[in-house]
Amino acid sequence: MPSSKKNNKVIYVCQQCSAQSVRWAGRCAECGAWNSLIETVEDPAPSTDRSWHLPHSSPVSLGSLKGQANRRLEVGGSEFNRVLGGGIVPGTLVLLGGDPGIGKSTLLLQICAEVAEQYGPVLYVSGEESAEQIKLRADRLGISSERLLLLGETRLDEVLSHIESTTPALVVVDSIQTVYLDSVTSAAGSVSQVRECAMALLRVAKLSGRPIFIIGHVTKEGAIAGPRILEHIVDTVLYLEGDRFQSYRLLRAVKNRFGSTNEVGVFEMRGDGMAEVSNPSELFLEEQLPDADGSAIAVTLEGTRPLLVELQALTSTTNFGLPRRSATGIDLNRLLLLTAVLTKRVGLGLSNQDIYVNVVGGFRIGEPAADLALAVAIASSFRERPVDPKLAMIGEIGLQGELRRVRDVERRLSEAARLGFQRCILPRNATRDRTLQKLGIELVPADTIGEALERVW
Repeated sequence: MPSSKKNNKVIYVCQQCSAQSVRWAGRCAECGAWNSLIETVEDPAPSTDRSWHLPHSSPVSLGSLKGQANRRLEVGGSEFNRVLGGGIVPGTLVLLGGDPGIGKSTLLLQICAEVAEQYGPVLYVSGEESAEQIKLRADRLGISSERLLLLGETRLDEVLSHIESTTPALVVVDSIQTVYLDSVTSAAGSVSQVRECAMALLRVAKLSGRPIFIIGHVTKEGAIAGPRILEHIVDTVLYLEGDRFQSYRLLRAVKNRFGSTNEVGVFEMRGDGMAEVSNPSELFLEEQLPDADGSAIAVTLEGTRPLLVELQALTSTTNFGLPRRSATGIDLNRLLLLTAVLTKRVGLGLSNQDIYVNVVGGFRIGEPAADLALAVAIASSFRERPVDPKLAMIGEIGLQGELRRVRDVERRLSEAARLGFQRCILPRNATRDRTLQKLGIELVPADTIGEALERVW
């Protein structure tokens, strides 16, 4: 045994790009990340003995396989199924990340209860809590299924043995950073352990056809802790986003081999668990003040779902030589670009103004279709003139100040009309479609941001 330890090799592995180094350095030579090299003990001859055994794989003919699109497990309501692309695919490995206390364990425990009632026994493995502690959360959520099996275990070899003996319809591992394999000599949560544990769970999922969900911790930058290869191993990567001090949560897919990555699910954290929000547009607009300046409504699109969100802006004369720019829910570079366009093309004196921008409800907007609403909100605060609360806005702004057309205008206008909006400012090129005239909302075309501001007031 001492000779085996002596043969072990100590290397340093980057948690971001998995690059290896024989000595520690403050910065990774491959990807440039700081303080990402973690000491890892490499076993030159890992044991192949396992307490779990899986059947050997063999090649099959493509023509002999039948489609499994109709075999998805539809659980968790329309919001959860929409993000996954229509439900849980058998044999898939899903990684769920999010900030501590955001509701990852709560959401998956509710999913486990529904799967247990509809499809069969479910194994919920927790390396952070005991079965009795999980029972306390289940009581709060009103879950008391006899087919929901709880296991407090960190040894993955033991977990895999239970998966083989119980044959569950779904497996949840909470979390991937707390479990370890006996054959890997490094500590739990290290690069080697996380990678090998994920690969072992992937083999079980693919060969047995059982879907497996694993929960991952995140760093202070919001990325999933551990090697970047972890996100490449799994089939789907989900992020649960939201402000811990607000009750609304957004479930977003950043990788999905079996569906779109543009969909988003909206949930509300309540005392009895996560409740899906079927009409998030009304949710984001319910507290809008009608006569307040610095507010504008943008019609955004998340996947196939149109959402109307309120953008707020505040401008104030700076007391320093360099004005401050702050953005919450909007890319800061986009705010700087629009500020420059308003200053150069419209003539607004924003060079001595601090500008603060916020998206109401904790929502994050990544598409450029919200440019027009953001620019109008900034101009409204600067001129101290309120915007009509029944006016919606759609359009991307170019560096010349021109308004550019965005996709799925008809779907956006239909949602705005359904919520009672009477007018919508949009690029002139987007109004050429005659079907838009029948949606029950007045179309206000504009060619430039300057013309759009004139149409607002």
